[in-house]
Amino acid sequence: MKLIDTSCPKCGAKLKIDIDKKRAKCEYCGAELIIDDEVRRFKYDNAEEAGYNFEKGRQRAKNELKKSKIAAQKTANKQAKTKRLIIGFIIFAVILSAIFIGVNLVNRRTIHSDMYIESLTAEDESVLTDNTRVKFTMENGSTFVVELYPEYAPKTVENFVNLVSDGFYDGITFHRVIDGFMAQGGDPEGTGFGGSKEKIEGEFALNGHKENTLSHTRGVISMARSLNDYNSASSQFFICYEDSTFLDGQYAAFGMVVEGMETVDSFLDVERTLGSDNQISSPVTPIIIEKAEVM
Repeated sequence: MKLIDTSCPKCGAKLKIDIDKKRAKCEYCGAELIIDDEVRRFKYDNAEEAGYNFEKGRQRAKNELKKSKIAAQKTANKQAKTKRLIIGFIIFAVILSAIFIGVNLVNRRTIHSDMYIESLTAEDESVLTDNTRVKFTMENGSTFVVELYPEYAPKTVENFVNLVSDGFYDGITFHRVIDGFMAQGGDPEGTGFGGSKEKIEGEFALNGHKENTLSHTRGVISMARSLNDYNSASSQFFICYEDSTFLDGQYAAFGMVVEGMETVDSFLDVERTLGSDNQISSPVTPIIIEKAEVM
């Protein structure tokens, strides 16, 4: 058996015919079909004389074609509807995830802020509020103000405020100043190797504190530490001159200069020599903090 796809030459209906049989009959219009050996195609033979209803056959063929088109359209519509539902679900899931992440971040910051406030003494609470500020007055009379962000590093802020309240920074210098990088101070020895009595936990991502997302951009204040000891920070801090985002997640940023950044910039005008860091960073004339106070 050798089936071929053809169409009735009378009514146009699509047929499958065994070409080896030489003759066939259209199942729609009833036309008797014979093969034309010269051109290898089917033609109908005396169908009208046999009384076949060709009009009925044509109509049936048209109906079959119409049904197939309707079925194809229904399938296409169903696929389009399914696609829209999938896209809608994905968009809904993304929005829901964004809302969840946002709420979780707010709750996390609230929890850390609450933990920080609860850890303070009654005296501390009288001076520490949201966005606590510390004013630095330099020996030459110029000033700058740092705003603190306990939601990022609560223990760091608490330690810093305690040192300020105790007058620890009064008379201490900025011992390391590097163009295009930062100004570092808070060392009572002025060498870069000193600090206060207590060391604090490093509140940055590399040390398990993912909540500290404060980036080291211009004006941000962060805690200095030993290179190989994440929990070695005590009193030394630095202020960024330029965006230094490569420090993000490795050092505990905890505030920002909100007033008087020009004072910090003026440290760059002081003559410097080669420091212990093998850079031109050690001021020839000491840059002295006359007083640091909580505002």
